[in-house]
Amino acid sequence: QVQLAESGGGSVQVGGSLRLSCTASGFAYSRYCMGWFRQAAGKEREGIASIDSDGRPQYADSVKGRFSISRDNAKATLQMNSLKAEDTAMYVCAAKTGLYCPITGTDWNRFGYWGQGTQVTVSS
Repeated sequence: QVQLAESGGGSVQVGGSLRLSCTASGFAYSRYCMGWFRQAAGKEREGIASIDSDGRPQYADSVKGRFSISRDNAKATLQMNSLKAEDTAMYVCAAKTGLYCPITGTDWNRFGYWGQGTQVTVSS
């Protein structure tokens, strides 16, 4: 049974940091692309970071230079620094097979496995 479980969300002030983790089980994790997506109230889902099975990361322009994605064993981690109010959203991790590891536009459709999400709230 495939499971993705996020943790590490919470409330932080502008400029602060949070680290999100996504623990995977029930599938051959090392062969999968792992992605982080977020959805703020009233907005579309946004892909923000992904890391392929070879460890190559991709980032959305909105988080480049502030967020960092990594993976080891059965966990994908999203380190979020210099948080802004506009980073407030539900953050969800996802997994897909194959080396292609996209996060733009509607690429979230390519991800077959999803976690439940963890809320991140950034306040001034």
